[in-house]
Amino acid sequence: MSRKRPKGMLAMGWASFESAARGRTEHAPTSADYPDSVVRRVSFEAGGGHGWRISALETPRARPAPWKIVVITGAPSWAEYWAETLAELPQDREMIVIDRPGYAASEPMEPIADIRTQAQALAPVLRAARGQKVLLVGQSYGAAIAALMAEADPRGVASLVLLSGFFGETGPTSRWLIDVGSKALRMLPRDLRHAVIEASGQKPQLAYAKRALANLTMPIHMIHGDKDDFAPIAVAERLAAETLTRQPIRFVRTEGANHFLNDGPTERLLAALESCIPARKRWSFRWPRLAALDLRALGFGAPRQVASVR
Repeated sequence: MSRKRPKGMLAMGWASFESAARGRTEHAPTSADYPDSVVRRVSFEAGGGHGWRISALETPRARPAPWKIVVITGAPSWAEYWAETLAELPQDREMIVIDRPGYAASEPMEPIADIRTQAQALAPVLRAARGQKVLLVGQSYGAAIAALMAEADPRGVASLVLLSGFFGETGPTSRWLIDVGSKALRMLPRDLRHAVIEASGQKPQLAYAKRALANLTMPIHMIHGDKDDFAPIAVAERLAAETLTRQPIRFVRTEGANHFLNDGPTERLLAALESCIPARKRWSFRWPRLAALDLRALGFGAPRQVASVR
């Protein structure tokens, strides 16, 4: 039985202090909760020639699933908070959740505040097996990064989900956290310090993400809790309405949910993600229907003319 990870920003903040004091990169190690056959820790080399090792959690599968769900987490970027979701994923799906550059077990040690660099570094995670499709999920701060990743590799992303997307404008909770964190930046553990630096410097970069969204041709879905006091739902709704895309952005308003949808009932989050995967069309063969022919016009069935001999 898995242990519940801390919920809410204050509890997560305390977990960050506690793990830093103990020298851990994972705040509640998944190895204590799940065997490697269910959830395992992996790493890959960052794109863009940066040479960093990027850490992630994934669901092992004996053979590639039809859909690979790639999750770009927010700030702080902790894949372990998706452990329960990973463990409950059905066998015909696979998922990988990223610790973004500068967080948890991922390199480098310093913050990477440029969302373009983040997108470039995370590009290798979009590689999929032959015939496999990718559902790319950008959570909170990761939403803008995911949009850039989808723009850079449109053939590699079949569907894009912006989950509790943070787009520069703060809610009451995030405003307070950024204000307090900015004043005590040197006292904060690495991951919280990097989160404050990222969130406070995101707004000037949003033009890149908005331009990317306007250029995308794959289906785009926005899933947002109506009780989100970190990234206001009104901001996400306005972005969805104002962004001109080839097909309208699908907006899903989740009643009673806060910013951390992965903290809520796992089945609700999985159902929301599944709704962003197009239903597979059944193939069936039908004999071609021949157009009705005017046989008389072709000389068939016309009255037979007999020549008379006299």
